[in-house]
Amino acid sequence: MTRLMSGVFAAVAVVAGGYALTGFNTQSNLPQNPLVGAAFAQEADVDTSTVTEMILGAEDAPVTLIEYASYTCPHCANFHNNTFKQLKADYIDTGKVKFIYREVYFDRYGLWASMIARCGGADKFFGISDLIYKGQSDWARAGDASAIVDELRKIGRLAGIENEQLEACLQDGEKAQTLVTWYQENATEDGIESTPSFILNGEKVSNQPYADFKKLLDAELGS
Repeated sequence: MTRLMSGVFAAVAVVAGGYALTGFNTQSNLPQNPLVGAAFAQEADVDTSTVTEMILGAEDAPVTLIEYASYTCPHCANFHNNTFKQLKADYIDTGKVKFIYREVYFDRYGLWASMIARCGGADKFFGISDLIYKGQSDWARAGDASAIVDELRKIGRLAGIENEQLEACLQDGEKAQTLVTWYQENATEDGIESTPSFILNGEKVSNQPYADFKKLLDAELGS
């Protein structure tokens, strides 16, 4: 249980290899009504133990890799559309690596995308995430907030989620607040300053080409 001033989001700056957290503000990037706005109205105690960790791979894999990523980060989209596919085939699907994906919320659009991705539960999360990253250049540039969230709804429907369920997910202010607090706790604990960032068996590593990731993973595996 963590007590935080709700409504705190990080500002974004583009840096080499990813997006960086450069500062904090209290209101300018917050979701506005009617979508997940009420959760940020006041200081609150938030229990983040209800947030589901999104995991791929064997629970007893010898290597654990945690990714911190934002759905609105182009470098994260590039990683997931390219490097991640090789990493999944070679290490996650073969039982060598347990992969944990943790969202970073730079802006309201990334939060909405996360709520759509999580709307189908753990079984659909990574499939929806793939669709979000593949279509990032389209939905993230759709226009105003209304147009962007409409595009995210389309992704949810493409994944088989009914309209009523999508709206319930988007309107869940309590969950929105919980996710934001969860992100802040994790990012603070692991010293996350940019996306995508990775924690490999407890050590922070930066985004890099697959060949370099492979060397790091093989070293952890002793191969």
